[in-house]
Amino acid sequence: MIAYLGPEGTFTHEAVRRWVGARAGGGDAAQQPLATVREVHDAVASGAADRGVVAIESSVEGYVVPSLDALVGSPDVVAVDEVVLDISFDAFVRPGHADPSGLREATAHPHGLAQCTRFVAERGLLPVPASSNAAACRDLADHQVAFGPRLCGELYGLETLATGVEDFAGARTRFVVLCRRDDATAAWAPARAAGHGSASEAWRTMVAVTPVVTGPGVLARVTAEFAERGVNMSSLVERPLKVRERQYVFVVTLDGAPWEPQVRDLFAALLGAGDSLKVLGAFPVAPGGPGLDGVLPDHVPTGSVLGADDDATVARGLLW
Repeated sequence: MIAYLGPEGTFTHEAVRRWVGARAGGGDAAQQPLATVREVHDAVASGAADRGVVAIESSVEGYVVPSLDALVGSPDVVAVDEVVLDISFDAFVRPGHADPSGLREATAHPHGLAQCTRFVAERGLLPVPASSNAAACRDLADHQVAFGPRLCGELYGLETLATGVEDFAGARTRFVVLCRRDDATAAWAPARAAGHGSASEAWRTMVAVTPVVTGPGVLARVTAEFAERGVNMSSLVERPLKVRERQYVFVVTLDGAPWEPQVRDLFAALLGAGDSLKVLGAFPVAPGGPGLDGVLPDHVPTGSVLGADDDATVARGLLW
């Protein structure tokens, strides 16, 4: 059984259907929508579900914190695969309630609302967060507009007010497939037998790095270990340890699988330095994922400066 954030019609539901067809070889795997990410996580941890699917990162809003924190905090669950979806939102109303004068609120998951801010602002709507985009569509009131995937309109008998209302065309969300940690080796066995994955598949690993001794230069020391071994660090975020103020765990996404020699060597070096490590997930990179071509110049934060800028511009950007 595959558990996922419900109800039916969420982007996560679409990711489940994509994964079942592509990775699980099709079939009729039972799919169980649950109310929260925590419930999905707990179902996998307890063995009630063989797999779970949750969103982990949006190209617009970044990491999905409940999903990330659940992986960091669990001794029993790990991500073993990923699915990447192109994300587009349609705006729905209840049948017969498309008159703008009667619409006062916009509702969706917080990440959905954040991706449709222009539509909300142009119509003077009040944002109302929901537990999921599909839940917003299912529970839609007469005075509300809901944002969700096209499937939601069909499932819940809604009228489409507008299509493609997201602020940024080409947005993507990554979803991870969860299993019990004790079952991960078996899930990865085909790739390991092929020799560190296959020649046509690149892998990524998420690892939690907790420096036991902190202070000036600790992050530079950690990242230097990656550089010395030629292991690319594609993402680094920090999460609080939730036990004492200003103590953090660094969640690093790196290119490679845990069993590859250069990654094993990296982990050994970090352990030798006294750092605490835990692999949160490893998976082949989904087709169509981001490449390694760097950040496009027109995508850096507004107000950023370059070394070639004039002195006044640099001073304004850096406040030195």
